[in-house]
Amino acid sequence: MALHPDIDEYNKKQAATDREVCDLLAREIDRALPEAENKLWHAHPVWFLEGNPVVGYSKLKGSVRLLFWSGQSFDEEGLKSEGSFKAAEARYTTTAEVSRKDLKRWLAKARAIQWDYKNIVRRKGKLVRLP
Repeated sequence: MALHPDIDEYNKKQAATDREVCDLLAREIDRALPEAENKLWHAHPVWFLEGNPVVGYSKLKGSVRLLFWSGQSFDEEGLKSEGSFKAAEARYTTTAEVSRKDLKRWLAKARAIQWDYKNIVRRKGKLVRLP
Protein backbone atom coordinates (compact mmCIF):
# COMPACT_ATOMS: atom_id res chain seq x y z
CA MET A 1 0.00 0.00 0.00
CA ALA A 2 1.33 3.45 -0.85
CA LEU A 3 2.14 6.00 1.80
CA HIS A 4 -0.89 8.19 2.53
CA PRO A 5 -0.36 11.79 1.29
CA ASP A 6 -1.27 13.14 4.75
CA ILE A 7 1.73 11.31 6.21
CA ASP A 8 4.00 12.88 3.64
CA GLU A 9 2.57 16.30 4.56
CA TYR A 10 3.05 15.56 8.28
CA ASN A 11 6.70 14.74 7.65
CA LYS A 12 7.25 17.85 5.53
CA LYS A 13 6.02 20.07 8.37
CA GLN A 14 8.83 18.90 10.67
CA ALA A 15 12.19 20.61 11.15
CA ALA A 16 14.93 19.17 8.89
CA THR A 17 16.46 16.62 11.29
CA ASP A 18 13.06 15.48 12.58
CA ARG A 19 11.80 15.23 8.99
CA GLU A 20 14.71 12.92 8.14
CA VAL A 21 13.80 10.67 11.09
CA CYS A 22 10.11 10.69 10.13
CA ASP A 23 10.88 9.93 6.47
CA LEU A 24 13.17 7.06 7.45
CA LEU A 25 10.58 5.56 9.81
CA ALA A 26 7.79 5.90 7.24
CA ARG A 27 9.88 4.20 4.54
CA GLU A 28 10.99 1.34 6.79
CA ILE A 29 7.52 0.75 8.27
CA ASP A 30 5.91 0.80 4.84
CA ARG A 31 8.54 -1.59 3.48
CA ALA A 32 8.09 -4.05 6.37
CA LEU A 33 4.27 -3.85 6.47
CA PRO A 34 3.23 -3.35 2.83
CA GLU A 35 -0.27 -4.69 3.49
CA ALA A 36 -0.93 -2.25 6.32
CA GLU A 37 -3.30 0.68 5.97
CA ASN A 38 -1.56 3.93 6.91
CA LYS A 39 -3.07 7.30 7.72
CA LEU A 40 -3.01 10.17 10.17
CA TRP A 41 -4.83 9.04 13.30
CA HIS A 42 -5.22 11.48 16.17
CA ALA A 43 -2.97 13.79 14.08
CA HIS A 44 -0.05 11.31 13.86
CA PRO A 45 1.08 8.71 11.26
CA VAL A 46 -0.18 5.22 12.19
CA TRP A 47 -0.17 1.84 10.43
CA PHE A 48 -3.05 -0.61 10.91
CA LEU A 49 -3.36 -4.33 10.24
CA GLU A 50 -7.00 -5.33 9.70
CA GLY A 51 -8.11 -2.14 11.46
CA ASN A 52 -5.87 -2.66 14.49
CA PRO A 53 -3.20 0.00 15.15
CA VAL A 54 0.25 -1.60 15.34
CA VAL A 55 2.88 1.12 14.86
CA GLY A 56 3.16 4.87 14.44
CA TYR A 57 5.30 7.85 15.24
CA SER A 58 4.87 11.38 16.50
CA LYS A 59 6.95 14.48 16.97
CA LEU A 60 7.49 15.30 20.62
CA LYS A 61 9.24 18.36 22.02
CA GLY A 62 12.76 16.89 21.96
CA SER A 63 12.48 13.83 19.73
CA VAL A 64 10.45 11.67 17.38
CA ARG A 65 8.68 8.86 19.23
CA LEU A 66 8.19 5.52 17.51
CA LEU A 67 5.30 3.68 19.19
CA PHE A 68 4.31 0.03 18.98
CA TRP A 69 0.83 -0.55 20.39
CA SER A 70 1.70 -4.10 21.49
CA GLY A 71 5.41 -3.43 22.05
CA GLN A 72 5.57 -4.44 25.72
CA SER A 73 4.94 -8.01 24.55
CA PHE A 74 7.93 -7.95 22.18
CA ASP A 75 10.46 -8.51 25.01
CA GLU A 76 12.93 -6.04 23.47
CA GLU A 77 15.49 -4.05 25.47
CA GLY A 78 15.43 -1.14 23.01
CA LEU A 79 11.75 -0.43 23.67
CA LYS A 80 10.43 1.28 26.82
CA SER A 81 6.95 0.83 28.26
CA GLU A 82 4.53 3.64 27.47
CA GLY A 83 1.15 4.19 29.08
CA SER A 84 -1.10 1.84 30.99
CA PHE A 85 -1.81 -0.71 28.24
CA LYS A 86 0.71 -2.74 26.17
CA ALA A 87 2.47 0.01 24.21
CA ALA A 88 6.24 0.51 24.05
CA GLU A 89 8.33 3.23 22.43
CA ALA A 90 11.73 4.28 21.19
CA ARG A 91 12.76 7.92 20.76
CA TYR A 92 15.09 9.40 18.18
CA THR A 93 16.70 12.78 17.58
CA THR A 94 18.69 11.77 14.45
CA THR A 95 18.56 9.04 11.81
CA ALA A 96 21.91 7.74 13.09
CA GLU A 97 20.14 6.59 16.27
CA VAL A 98 17.73 4.38 14.32
CA SER A 99 18.95 0.78 14.09
CA ARG A 100 17.36 -0.58 10.93
CA LYS A 101 18.14 -4.11 12.11
CA ASP A 102 16.22 -3.53 15.37
CA LEU A 103 13.42 -1.73 13.55
CA LYS A 104 13.00 -4.59 11.07
CA ARG A 105 12.81 -7.11 13.95
CA TRP A 106 10.32 -4.96 15.88
CA LEU A 107 8.13 -4.56 12.81
CA ALA A 108 8.05 -8.33 12.28
CA LYS A 109 6.95 -8.67 15.91
CA ALA A 110 4.32 -5.93 15.37
CA ARG A 111 2.73 -8.18 12.76
CA ALA A 112 3.02 -11.37 14.82
CA ILE A 113 2.18 -10.06 18.31
CA GLN A 114 -0.95 -7.95 18.53
CA TRP A 115 -3.37 -6.94 21.25
CA ASP A 116 -6.86 -6.05 20.06
CA TYR A 117 -6.93 -2.26 20.34
CA LYS A 118 -9.57 -2.08 17.60
CA ASN A 119 -12.22 -3.40 20.03
CA ILE A 120 -10.96 -1.91 23.29
CA VAL A 121 -13.95 0.44 23.67
CA ARG A 122 -16.43 -2.36 23.00
CA ARG A 123 -14.64 -4.44 25.64
CA LYS A 124 -14.74 -1.53 28.10
CA GLY A 125 -10.97 -1.06 28.30
CA LYS A 126 -10.04 -4.74 28.41
CA LEU A 127 -7.31 -5.81 26.01
CA VAL A 128 -7.32 -9.30 24.48
CA ARG A 129 -4.35 -10.75 22.64
CA LEU A 130 -5.09 -11.67 19.03
CA PRO A 131 -4.25 -15.20 17.88
